[in-house]
Amino acid sequence: MESHYTSRAAAVFHYSLHSVGGRVGSGRVTSRKRSYLKMLSRTAKIPLVSSHPEVYEPCDDSFALVDALLADRTNLLQHHPSICMEIGCGSGYVITSLAVMLGDEEFVPYYIATDINPHAIKVTRETMDAHGVYAELVNTDITSGLEKRLARSVDVLVVNPPYVPTPEDEVGCEGIMSAWAGGENGRSVIDKILPAANNLLSDRGWLYMVTLTANNPSEICLEMRKKGYASRIILQRSTEEESLHIIKFWRDSDSQLELKNLDYWTKMVRN
Repeated sequence: MESHYTSRAAAVFHYSLHSVGGRVGSGRVTSRKRSYLKMLSRTAKIPLVSSHPEVYEPCDDSFALVDALLADRTNLLQHHPSICMEIGCGSGYVITSLAVMLGDEEFVPYYIATDINPHAIKVTRETMDAHGVYAELVNTDITSGLEKRLARSVDVLVVNPPYVPTPEDEVGCEGIMSAWAGGENGRSVIDKILPAANNLLSDRGWLYMVTLTANNPSEICLEMRKKGYASRIILQRSTEEESLHIIKFWRDSDSQLELKNLDYWTKMVRN
């Protein structure tokens, strides 16, 4: 597939991946490669090397998620994640970008990605291979079959979920429709992902998730707050068709304590 560049920074990113010595993500990241990473703008994009008619190609939501990760890259590097995971890898654009931007000689996280679409697994593998990075790829629905193995062990979780409001009978369909069909208010799949994320995330785990205004991001944040998470919208972007919000969640004991106190006083008032 022909490479796509949407900015000068994208071409720089492509050059840094293919023209600078050393295996990307292997821990052998040269100072020259770091200088290229520093040059990336918020619109940097890696080139696609594989595609399939039944696999969702990167679009504004994918770009926004990677831009948010890139903006938070310094914090991610200091975080030293042991396990990074993506739910719904699609073309592999996001997990590949994350693996490239976290390439560092001090640590090499273990990457794992899931997708319900078997064609997406194949395309992701080809994309990652082309950029010299590796992830364990699992063809499954959200995290089915991985719950026990990965419980409380994922340090960075990225999700670009099916968030488009659609009829409920379109949710979970085979092929490319599974990438966007989100059911009522676009929340059917999101509301399944949130408890799965809570099970996966380590005590220091971070979740980065794409949401649409129609998904009611504030309600999503409140639901996660009830589970003991703080949250912050780290990027907002409006397109011709939608308004996107990239939310970062992390475990926060103060949020949990505050809610316990609120529940206590609510019960006292009712009694």
